[in-house]
Amino acid sequence: MRFSIATIFSFLALALAQLKPNNAGARNVGSGDGSQFITGGCVSDADCQSGCCADLSGVGICSAEAAAFQAGKNGCGFVDPDAQATIAAAQAQVERQGFKRVVRRTTA
Repeated sequence: MRFSIATIFSFLALALAQLKPNNAGARNVGSGDGSQFITGGCVSDADCQSGCCADLSGVGICSAEAAAFQAGKNGCGFVDPDAQATIAAAQAQVERQGFKRVVRRTTA
C-alpha cells in the first residue's frame, strides 16, 4: 500500500484535531443543560448530550462513553476544578468568534 505525503499529513491533522476540545461549541461550556456535542469542551458531565465529560489531561471534552478511554482520554466524570475560569475563557472565545451566547431561562 502506498501513501502520499499529503495523505499522511491529512491523517496527522485529523488525529491532532481530536486531541483538544472543539472551539465551535464554546458557547455551551458550563451550560449544565446537556447541550454540548461530542468533542465540545465541558466542565462536567451535565454539559454533554452524551452525559460524559471525559478528562483529556486536565481538560474536559464531551465524549461518547464507548470512546471515553480512547485518544488519551481518562474516562467520564471529569469535573473541572477551575470551572469558572474555563467558562470565562469559553465566553471570551465566543466573543472572538462573533457568536452570541444564548442564555436559557427556565420558568417555574
